[in-house]
Amino acid sequence: MTTHSDDAADGVVVLYTTWPDGAGAQTVAQTMLDEKLIACANIFPAGRSVFCWEGEVRTETETVALFKTSKARAGAARTRLTELHPYDEPCILALPADTDFSATGFVQWVASETR
Repeated sequence: MTTHSDDAADGVVVLYTTWPDGAGAQTVAQTMLDEKLIACANIFPAGRSVFCWEGEVRTETETVALFKTSKARAGAARTRLTELHPYDEPCILALPADTDFSATGFVQWVASETR
């Protein structure tokens, strides 16, 4: 097993989110970067989402954004995403990264950017 520094041991969490458009995701990503809640965000082109909401099957265009943060800041990042998100019930899924198989330098960078 690889030994990691204290920064890497904290861990990385990827917050998977969906958005009505890329512009909104971009605006929130910039805010969260400015607030040091995330190290980076990846925003993907709009795709189709099919889901059941309030008893009705819906098909809508949504943008996926991945927000990368440290484990220590994940709770605060989730809270802020919830505050800034336009949906009543936003999709925010926390996906912890396995630091044993992640690039140590990247994990350290995420930790340093979210202090």
